[in-house]
Amino acid sequence: MRLPFTPHAVPRLVLLTFAISTPRVFAQDIFVTPVPNVPFSAVVTVERSRPQPDGTTFNLKTIRNIGRDSRGRIHNESRALVPASSSQTPPLVRIHLYDPKTRISTYLNPQKRIFWTETVHHPPSTEPPTVRYASPNGDGLSQNEFSKEEDLGVHDVEGVQVRGVRETQTIAAEDNSSGKEIVVTDEFWYSQDLRINLVVKHTDPRTGTVTLTVSHIARTEPDPAFFEIPDGYKIAETQ
Repeated sequence: MRLPFTPHAVPRLVLLTFAISTPRVFAQDIFVTPVPNVPFSAVVTVERSRPQPDGTTFNLKTIRNIGRDSRGRIHNESRALVPASSSQTPPLVRIHLYDPKTRISTYLNPQKRIFWTETVHHPPSTEPPTVRYASPNGDGLSQNEFSKEEDLGVHDVEGVQVRGVRETQTIAAEDNSSGKEIVVTDEFWYSQDLRINLVVKHTDPRTGTVTLTVSHIARTEPDPAFFEIPDGYKIAETQ
């Protein structure tokens, strides 16, 4: 399933990203590890629920393409969130390309048809950039007075074996402005085979819930053009 390329202007109403600021650091993303010899392409569905002052919930969604070729090159899109009831294709905001051989990250702006590059001065990551992913055997789960982790076991997602971990953090009533105890949870369902999380879920009563789910997984070599700068793009003067 390849989403249509839509380089039209993005309405201001939906210029919301899923990397939402929360009281704790959390990478609300599916990080595609640039590992070789494990090609795939897939679609990430993002669902966001945000509590409103009147007690209702505002629901948003987006969907985007990700992929990796046999060389370890990655493609990762960013699309605007749209209301959950919308039937429109979420507007494409940015595309990130990365080549682990050159360590060059390329960022594409589809609206302006420009790109810019950065060189990463460290070895490419082979695991998601957080300790909160499920180890193959469930080892390394820690507990303390304020947080705990539990092994959720092994399941299948899209025919791929994943192991789940749930991390729970309790924030005491006296340590937050609500005056009530708050429980924040993060879930990660990690595929050792694909070397990525296939499901990531973050829940915080103050900011709502974000769920990212990988689907339509194709274990074939993607089109090489998926990892290259399209024709007609110009290098940005400044960023």
